[in-house]
Amino acid sequence: MSLIHRRAFRNFAHVCRLTLGAVFIFSGFVKSVDPWGTALKVNEYLSIYGLEWMQPASMTFSIWLCGAELMMGLMLTFKVRIRLISIFAVLSMIFFTVLTFLSATWLPVEDCGCFGDALKLSPWGTFFKNLILLPLAIVVWYRYRPDKILAFSKLEIFLTCLFFTIGMGVGTYCYYHLPLIDFLPYRVGVNIYDEMQKSVREDHSEKVVLVCRNRRTGKTREFDLNDDEWQDSQKWEWLDTRVESDESENPVVIKPIVNEFSLRDAYGDATGLVINAKGRVYMICVTRFDDIGRKCEERLRMLVDRAEAEGAWVVCLTPEYMSEITYHSFDGSVPVKCYNIDATVLKTMLRAETGVVVLDDGTITQKLNCRDIR
Repeated sequence: MSLIHRRAFRNFAHVCRLTLGAVFIFSGFVKSVDPWGTALKVNEYLSIYGLEWMQPASMTFSIWLCGAELMMGLMLTFKVRIRLISIFAVLSMIFFTVLTFLSATWLPVEDCGCFGDALKLSPWGTFFKNLILLPLAIVVWYRYRPDKILAFSKLEIFLTCLFFTIGMGVGTYCYYHLPLIDFLPYRVGVNIYDEMQKSVREDHSEKVVLVCRNRRTGKTREFDLNDDEWQDSQKWEWLDTRVESDESENPVVIKPIVNEFSLRDAYGDATGLVINAKGRVYMICVTRFDDIGRKCEERLRMLVDRAEAEGAWVVCLTPEYMSEITYHSFDGSVPVKCYNIDATVLKTMLRAETGVVVLDDGTITQKLNCRDIR
């Protein structure tokens, strides 16, 4: 190889390294800020492949997977132990290329989740994206293959520890609190009622279809929006929403919308009662009452007391089954009215096991993990 060719190859490898690093940083970061969403996607894959027994470890795996991707992108960008990282990059790209090919063919999923909720790609789009990145990883590996694998300088040791701390720290922080950046439909500033109205088309030739998976069998089923059966969160897991038009043979896949938001009690639908309430409404979100810790109970009691002093309304939203009119007292607080909500919708609205979403005239103004309630 001539000098000119060697120089051109080095420049090309440099571009490949920076491109790969930028993609890994973006992909790792947008998933690290939402470890709950990544864990849900991991559980979806485990369910498809019949590995449900691994689901209890999905959150830990989510934080490590996204953190490792972010760390790998930083090390590629700043050229830290590039040969070792390029080997991991090639192996990971081979694995995910095969996985996304399976996801697009024999074991289809609605969304591969490679960029979290920040950017949605179809399974085939994700596969072709990986098909482009894989050769870039191979070029980087080939360029730096003469380097020593484990010879770390003091600066590289420092940077490796720093990038590891950043990679794992972002996901861990967002797990214990809330996502640093909220890419979901129920973010601060959204008026739930207004968004529900926007998502409902006036054209009656269009139909909203909910795609759900049976938690026991793994099979998918489509529901009409007004069908109550899909709200059984113990049986059905929401996957996607799409609009079908009689004027087009091809259904249009749309981003998750908020018209799945539905509150019910023994009297029936209570959605409008809550989201159209004037003034402030504290919506306490509880995934499982048995898992509320003592400190969280105390914080929720203080929240209920503060709301009572403000003259605000407090309700509790939970996916736990309620057969009759139910109230719950948090650490001796005044009883709070509880409404049923779909588990996936609850987790989409608040990435925490327990927390609060504050509405002011129907607009979300604050979201807090129970740990952050003061």
